[in-house]
Amino acid sequence: MANARPMDPPTDPFASVPTPKPGKGRKPRVGGLPPGVSPDIYGPTGRQDQRPVGPTALPPVAPPPQPWPMAEGQQDYEPAPPPPPVFGLQERRSFAEPPPPPAPPRRGRLLPAIAVVIAVLLVLAYVVPAVIMSDSVLPGTRVDGVDIGGLTVTEAADRLRDELAPKIERPLQVEVNGRKETVESDEAGVELNVVGTIEQAPSGFPSPIEVWRALTGTTTIEPKVTIESAQLARTVEGLAAKYDQKAREGRVAFKGLQPVTVAPREGRVLDQAAAAKLISEAFLGSHGTVTLPVKIDEPTTKPAAVKAAAATATSALSGPITLTRDGKQAQIPVAAIAANLTFVSDGEGGLEPRFDARQAIAGIEGQLIDAAQAPRDATYDVVDGRLKLVSARKGKGVDDKKLAVDVAEALKTGGSRTIPVDLAVVAPRMTDSELRGMGIKEKVGSFATQHPCCAARVTNIQLMARTLDGYIVKPGETFSINGIVGERTTAKGYVPAGQIVAGKMEDGVGGGVSQFATTMYNAAYFGGFEDVEHMAHMYWISRYPPGREATVFWPTVDLKWKNDSPYGVLVKTSYTGTSITVTLWSTKRYDKVESVTSPKRNHVAFTRKEDDSPGCKPQEAHDGFTIDVTRVITKDGVEVKRERKTTTYRMGPQVTCVKPPTDDLE
Repeated sequence: MANARPMDPPTDPFASVPTPKPGKGRKPRVGGLPPGVSPDIYGPTGRQDQRPVGPTALPPVAPPPQPWPMAEGQQDYEPAPPPPPVFGLQERRSFAEPPPPPAPPRRGRLLPAIAVVIAVLLVLAYVVPAVIMSDSVLPGTRVDGVDIGGLTVTEAADRLRDELAPKIERPLQVEVNGRKETVESDEAGVELNVVGTIEQAPSGFPSPIEVWRALTGTTTIEPKVTIESAQLARTVEGLAAKYDQKAREGRVAFKGLQPVTVAPREGRVLDQAAAAKLISEAFLGSHGTVTLPVKIDEPTTKPAAVKAAAATATSALSGPITLTRDGKQAQIPVAAIAANLTFVSDGEGGLEPRFDARQAIAGIEGQLIDAAQAPRDATYDVVDGRLKLVSARKGKGVDDKKLAVDVAEALKTGGSRTIPVDLAVVAPRMTDSELRGMGIKEKVGSFATQHPCCAARVTNIQLMARTLDGYIVKPGETFSINGIVGERTTAKGYVPAGQIVAGKMEDGVGGGVSQFATTMYNAAYFGGFEDVEHMAHMYWISRYPPGREATVFWPTVDLKWKNDSPYGVLVKTSYTGTSITVTLWSTKRYDKVESVTSPKRNHVAFTRKEDDSPGCKPQEAHDGFTIDVTRVITKDGVEVKRERKTTTYRMGPQVTCVKPPTDDLE
């Protein structure tokens, strides 16, 4: 309070009460009670039943409490709590104290209790199943019909792999251009994503809604499927390569010396982007047969262009092309023109001639350039059974790139067929380092044939052997006698000798080289190399193995074999007066290459005939028959390849030359 004074220290309250004087009608102070305090608190006085006052006497009943008088306007304050009952006597309430509230009715007390019980039951109804479900996938969860509810994540994954993966990853049937094919799931890069699928399933501690759904319904989730787009693209590319019917371009080719035309035609090819999408959708869906879409593939060449190119081709074979340089000349024969002339698309619907000059002049370049100037390829000599390197060198040669352009232009415009050539520095076809890295180290195939001494044909056989000695066939390259040797001409040193033409023996420049071809064919045969092209003689000649011989004729009949190994192949030749040998050096791929020959069948006996024509040449007899020859290739003791070829020989009559009768009269 603002006007309050400091309080004095407490004193004895009774010390301030004056003591009444005796004799003035006041009762003497009992026990020093303060004024206004009745001694009756100790019980009534002057009565017979007065209870003794002492330590054992009970105190009198306290009078009802009276309110403390307050001055008017005095500020109210919170009353002190009533004193506790004294000595166990009943507490008496002041008339100023409000009465206690009445007890609520029984029904009002029961409803809150029921609500509490219901709330507790609801909580238990959620918490108990939620705790049970918390360690597993929510009950009622299905993936494409497979129930994984109530399972642990590991158990659910195992069930999906066992029951759902085979369904999703089963093969798919597709149809491409009317042909059916099976696509396996791994080929399409399709795989069930088990982890991703289970991650979609509700698990862990569930919410009340999830508990309710688990108890009353089902949860359906879609399986997640992984599709590797790169793998699917490779599979679709494989289907396209297998079933595409690409547009056929118009072209002009040569069959011998006759131009042959091929008309352009549209094709039907797989729409690869759309096909990949359909395949992926099918693996995710019904897995029914899927027809893959195709689109039209238009050719670039036009029919009119083919017609014009055919006219150019006919004109191109009208005669040889003459090459000149410093007074020297060489001719590209008509056959070589046909063998090296092609027609290609010009990108605008037309066809233009393209000439392979390098191949065309392979056999005649030496007529224009001195041998000392020509480049030399790296090769090996065989000395005492061991290989010795012969180094390569650069040299001068015909500029074949310029010559190719000049010839094509002359054929296209009908210009002069005499073309001067330029020389250029020509790199060797094979360098020393390239040769060393080709793995040529041992003999892999060899064969020899015999012939009579001193005939004209022997000159041709030995010349061809020298031309091809030391030639290197690169890995993947196809060896061709006509392609490397070229036309056999007198300018190259070949001489006329007997050869079979249309079933009759005739003289021709280069006759007899079929014996070299037969020897080379057998060396490649036992070397295990791929047979690309060979033709047997019309009649069987007894000096050759039946069914294993070959003939060549410029430019239409050739011997070709492919070096299908990862190593280079060295061709080495040698000869005597009565034999020719071809040996191939490389790295062995096989343990053994055998030839199995069947018995002769369909035998036709030869006949005899006499020929009195001026140009008659006698011919030995040949029986006709059919025979099978099988090549068996073994590697590491296991047969890896078996190839059978059937050859039918015609009967060749025995021809005896007789002098024609004369009409001279004596």
